[in-house]
Amino acid sequence: MKAFTKSLLALTCSALFAVPCLAAPVQSTSVAKEPLPLQEIRQFTDVYAAIKAFYVDKDQTGDRQLLENALSGLLSGLDPHSAYLDKEAFADMKEGTEGEFGGLGLEVTMDASGVLVIAPIDDTPATRAGILAGDIIIKIDNQATRALSLSENVKRMRGKPKTKIDLVIARKGVDKPINLTITRDIIKVQSVKMKMLEDGIAYIRISQFQEHTASDLSKYLIDLQKKNHLRGLVLDLRNDPGGLLNAAVGVVAAFVEPDQVVVSTKGRTNDSNRTFKTRQTDYLNYGQDPDDDLVAKVPPQAKTVPMVVLINAASASASEIVSGALQDHKRAKIMGQQSFGKGSVQTVLPLRALDGGEPTTGIKLTTSRYYTPSGRSIQATGITPDIEIADTAEGNYATFNIREADLAHHLKSDEEVRAYEKKQQEESKKQVDESEQPKTRYFFGDKNDFQLQQAVKVLKGEKYLTGFEKKKEVANKVKTTTKK
Repeated sequence: MKAFTKSLLALTCSALFAVPCLAAPVQSTSVAKEPLPLQEIRQFTDVYAAIKAFYVDKDQTGDRQLLENALSGLLSGLDPHSAYLDKEAFADMKEGTEGEFGGLGLEVTMDASGVLVIAPIDDTPATRAGILAGDIIIKIDNQATRALSLSENVKRMRGKPKTKIDLVIARKGVDKPINLTITRDIIKVQSVKMKMLEDGIAYIRISQFQEHTASDLSKYLIDLQKKNHLRGLVLDLRNDPGGLLNAAVGVVAAFVEPDQVVVSTKGRTNDSNRTFKTRQTDYLNYGQDPDDDLVAKVPPQAKTVPMVVLINAASASASEIVSGALQDHKRAKIMGQQSFGKGSVQTVLPLRALDGGEPTTGIKLTTSRYYTPSGRSIQATGITPDIEIADTAEGNYATFNIREADLAHHLKSDEEVRAYEKKQQEESKKQVDESEQPKTRYFFGDKNDFQLQQAVKVLKGEKYLTGFEKKKEVANKVKTTTKK
């Protein structure tokens, strides 16, 4: 039982249909017991008894169903990332972090208008159908999504491979709803991909942080050095919703000297206050043999090679830990756009099984905030790139631009709110007219990828474009006309 619990707590939520989250392993936690709120508990039992006695549909008032609804309500009211995990969600979580699961391949949360897409996962039915970050799914199989909970919508999107699902999507800049029919499939996520670019520059994309992400990255770095190709590197974390904390630490360890701070966490208990460094004890998977540690075998050149990291508004959680650490250690230039701003850690706690067997349900509970090596909290603010680059040479695509600070009940402080509001004002000035949307469309890493093209120019020391030149040119013309 102890081994089972510890291995599960090293997992994070499924990336198929979940808010981007990060989970950290926990040791035994001692919390001072507070007296039970007896009056409030009596009120709860009164409501429970009233539902059992008077609710119109008796088949919806089973004890287990009512108690699960109550547990779900307790957690969902705390913040966007705390949740009750029923049997299906509890099992799906492990599948997602091991890199294979069924469905469409979307990272989502709830929005007032429906199901909000945080990020589509690379090489999945959702990506191939053209779903974009910021899209809002307003109907699933002709049923409105806004009236249902996130978990209910998730269950409706799941299904057997090769079965079809009809979605109706709202997209900023598009007047009419978009109707899509998508075929479900088994999602096998290859979290790390690499290809060579010009002049010995390597492009490595991490789409999600899983158990083997750090090892897979290390294999590429070792192979690049053997072929004498490790001369420049672009690390692409765009649309990466996060994943495992130790995987993020391992990725940073591949590029930064040993025993350097990657991230620290602060919460209410002693176990929540930790510092994670570039060392084996903080990035190896549970039960992994230290002799199999490929991160430790990465060539020294990986820690000095010129490097650019690409991020955007859908880069969240573990992606922000990695980009924030590399930025604070001045190890890489961060390019792109402000990240999502999820700076909290969720701990998965299995619940005791009613039959005394192994746990089949649990809760995902926000237990701490995380901080970059310099002490920055990115909760609700995100990582600010060193060089801001638009989506295309013609500017940004029109999106709903939803970030952590826009989610109901998000964790916040006055400092974080002020920083986010300032950033929103800056972003509003950069938005292009929706009638002049960029016509260029591309997949990350292809020949039309404008941000990647500029990252390569930065590594080569060439003049780069930001994509805001056209807007500045128009603004300058307006100023000149006004003066006349």
